[in-house]
Amino acid sequence: MRSQMERIRKAVCSAEGLSDYRITEKQTVSRETFFVKGKLETTRATDTTVYSVTVYRDAEGVRGDSTFSVSGSTSDEELKEKISRAAARAGLIRNKPYEIPGAGISLSVLPTNFNELSDAELASKIAEAVFSAHAEPGVTINALEIFVYTDRIRVVNSRGVDREETRRRAMIEAIPTYTDEKGSVELYEAIRFTAFSPERIREKMEIALLDVAARAKAEKPKEPLNARIVLRPKEIEEILDVLSYDLNYASVYSEMNVHKIGDRIQEGKEADPLTLTCKAMIPGSVASSSFDEDGLPLQDCMIVDHGTVKGYYGSFRFGQYLGVERPTGNLGCLSLEPGTLTEEDLLAAPYVECISMSGLQVDLYTDYIGGEIRLALYYDGKVVRPVTGISFSARLGETLSPLKLSSGTVMTDFSEVPEKLLIEKAEIL
Repeated sequence: MRSQMERIRKAVCSAEGLSDYRITEKQTVSRETFFVKGKLETTRATDTTVYSVTVYRDAEGVRGDSTFSVSGSTSDEELKEKISRAAARAGLIRNKPYEIPGAGISLSVLPTNFNELSDAELASKIAEAVFSAHAEPGVTINALEIFVYTDRIRVVNSRGVDREETRRRAMIEAIPTYTDEKGSVELYEAIRFTAFSPERIREKMEIALLDVAARAKAEKPKEPLNARIVLRPKEIEEILDVLSYDLNYASVYSEMNVHKIGDRIQEGKEADPLTLTCKAMIPGSVASSSFDEDGLPLQDCMIVDHGTVKGYYGSFRFGQYLGVERPTGNLGCLSLEPGTLTEEDLLAAPYVECISMSGLQVDLYTDYIGGEIRLALYYDGKVVRPVTGISFSARLGETLSPLKLSSGTVMTDFSEVPEKLLIEKAEIL
């Protein structure tokens, strides 16, 4: 019996008017475990395979493409119709010509310590780590969901690419809850990882449990605050996402980038210099991969070196447009080198440490950074107390130049970043 991949490939190859194709197969096997108030309620296992097909069509010095999905229930006649419609759509798109990656065959498994345990054992160990987190009276984990996944990704194209990779990952979704005579307050905590560390899970959950207790006790300041701003890893990652997108081949080719190679994004000597690298893999990151969606092998690229733009990164297509000899591929991981900030530095003056924001806003074009702070810890120079109902704003350029980064790093879902980032000048409202 022919495989689904072979069936799709044969159908695409027999279609008229197409210049190239790419087929992506993704099989995901999962084990899902659900707890309510510490009690195991449900377990569920799934096994799904989905296909994404992109067809390319060349005509009159331009290239168009169109993508569609195929499921196991798609009949041969339906598949033929999908290909025909996609070919028609591709004919309406008039992009500058480009090639897709050429011959390359690989079969790989990303490193992980998940393989030491079965999915059921791993889920059980994750739950143990979560529930071992210390909490003050009144704080519980109201609900917990644990997902353990095995993904098998295969990319095949018309130019001889056939790359396959197996990746393991897990996700924790928890609802820490604080309850007293006034009622209950909840927060949402999500943790994604590819390397199991009970210590890291316990530490992150203990922070979440402290945060929900602080949320219940937080009050809006009666007077405007005059303090520095401290950002945690989630917001640091959001800043890096904006900076890295600015240096993507696509942004550069479209002339949407603010910075170019050789530009300084930090001025003066007061700051901890930013050194930012886009990476194929970071241990523990769920964005790790050896190849991108085109089947192109990934190459690490340092895009900022000590505050100066050093390079660009991006897809095979836009790398060609820029004349790059060896495009890096679409890299999914970010690594920011640590700085010099210590606990003593933080305690030297008042600060507001952001715990929960409605969404950090970072805009290179308007030179802005800021946002609404739903929960923060305010250190007034003597004591720390939780506050809510405030916001901050600052000029991004003035923020980057004197910023300080902590000397320790942590893993987020996608990146390795310093634990804290200190903004010296900001307006708090």
